[in-house]
Amino acid sequence: MATRAGLTVPLLTTAAAELADDLGFDQVTVSAVARRVGVQPASLYAHLRGSDDLRTKVSVLALEELGDRLAVALAGRARREALQALVDVMRDYAREHPGRWAATQVRVDYTQAAAAGTRISALTAGALHGYGLPAAERPHAVRFVGSTVNGFLHLQAVGGFDHSAPDAETSWARTVDALDAALDAWPHH
Repeated sequence: MATRAGLTVPLLTTAAAELADDLGFDQVTVSAVARRVGVQPASLYAHLRGSDDLRTKVSVLALEELGDRLAVALAGRARREALQALVDVMRDYAREHPGRWAATQVRVDYTQAAAAGTRISALTAGALHGYGLPAAERPHAVRFVGSTVNGFLHLQAVGGFDHSAPDAETSWARTVDALDAALDAWPHH
């Protein structure tokens, strides 16, 4: 086994994120990460408070990575173009990093994840800004888009669309069309 030398929180977080992508976010534990980096679990406690802390760090990493991708994709886009960029970035990230995507969907230590989570919400709200939603309605619209995307991605990931026609890509395009139409016709209470 390796010594503790060279272990850092970023290294352990990356190892945990890779583990999440390979085996699932629910498999991220201090013991599993210790095996992955070739040390005894006790060696990690100098850097982590435990498995919950480790999972929170993976969530923050995933939210930060997703936020960076969204910021680039959304720059200079509005309405349907921004919506398409938003949902496609989310889908691409979920496909490339299924464990990290799952990490963005769980409740974690809010004090650690607040900034990254708030950034995702702000980027999503910004992507929907062109629809002219009143400020009081924006949180509802953000939740609506997130719930729709998450539901579709979850069903696709578990094979829910594998044995029926039309193909999931066609359904994805229709889903984005429906989101665009719903946002365009959003009730202004």
